[in-house]
Amino acid sequence: MKRLRVIQWTTGKVGTYTLRGILDDPRLELVGVYAYSADKAGRDAGELCGRPNCGVKATSDIDALLALGADSVVYTPLHPDVIELTRLLEQGSDVISTALFGREGALEGPIARQLEAACARGGSSLHITGINPGWVNSIAVALTAVCRRVDSVNISESADCSNYASLETWLAHGISTPASTAETVENTRKSLLPFADTIRQMAQALEIRIDELKFQAEYATAKQALDLGWLRIEKDTIAALRATWSGICAGRTVLSTTIAWFMTRELNSDWQFSDDHYHIRIEGDPGVETRVRFHAPASWVPTDWSILTAMPAVSALPAVHAARPGLLSLRDVGLPHAPVGVWAGHGR
Repeated sequence: MKRLRVIQWTTGKVGTYTLRGILDDPRLELVGVYAYSADKAGRDAGELCGRPNCGVKATSDIDALLALGADSVVYTPLHPDVIELTRLLEQGSDVISTALFGREGALEGPIARQLEAACARGGSSLHITGINPGWVNSIAVALTAVCRRVDSVNISESADCSNYASLETWLAHGISTPASTAETVENTRKSLLPFADTIRQMAQALEIRIDELKFQAEYATAKQALDLGWLRIEKDTIAALRATWSGICAGRTVLSTTIAWFMTRELNSDWQFSDDHYHIRIEGDPGVETRVRFHAPASWVPTDWSILTAMPAVSALPAVHAARPGLLSLRDVGLPHAPVGVWAGHGR
């Protein structure tokens, strides 16, 4: 089995897990690691991600990484650098990115044209799996195959966020404050731009022309005081939020993505939260419903939930390498999968 030669680009929160995924995948060979920070340059990739040393050292030398002529790059910085991406694509490396693009998170306009041209020059491909929800988009699109009519597709996410100790994030969402403001709603909208990209990707895959993207958010307060250790939420202050991106076509909602994030279920509201992480609902003929629940091993720490963002990017590497050159859609990549057969010793 010929392995793909892969570079990991940055080793932050998500990049640490994609780096582990590359090292653990027998279809892949790690050949390089890009590090932004000086304290990571020169260190072994295994050391940077909690794996045994593998002999590949991180570097900040972009020219040296380009000279490797890698088949693929897993690109995980929070904010993409279009110049970097252009150089990678021009020299022939496919790029799988978890990063979103532009002020509104969309890859479109001049940036899209620049990257498409770079793909044409290098014979390479660019695919964006996104930060969240990423993988579930493809599942929702695939489920429409059994329908002879589809009126709407909705993805809902439900998550207990009390173990996600990011004080700045939750204060921006208004958590622990007395009431939401226009600024709170705008902060939530910006934070949830990855979910707007979910609508765009599904629309492209399903050949739907979206006339308008709408956003709405609402908040619920705590019925009693709650001390999380890293944040105290007083009684009657915000402890949960619910928000929806809607894709409007011909005056009606055809695609939507909803999140419900909570610090406690004890709220001054009648909100109900599912134990399932995702609920996909298709209205049509026939209607389809499916629910997804992740069972985290006891060994997981809160940051391990980043695996759900990291692994779809790693698993997509072979499919992206086999796809046509250019900016790829969900349909171009299909349904990536883990190397289950190889892990079990049955792979070819």
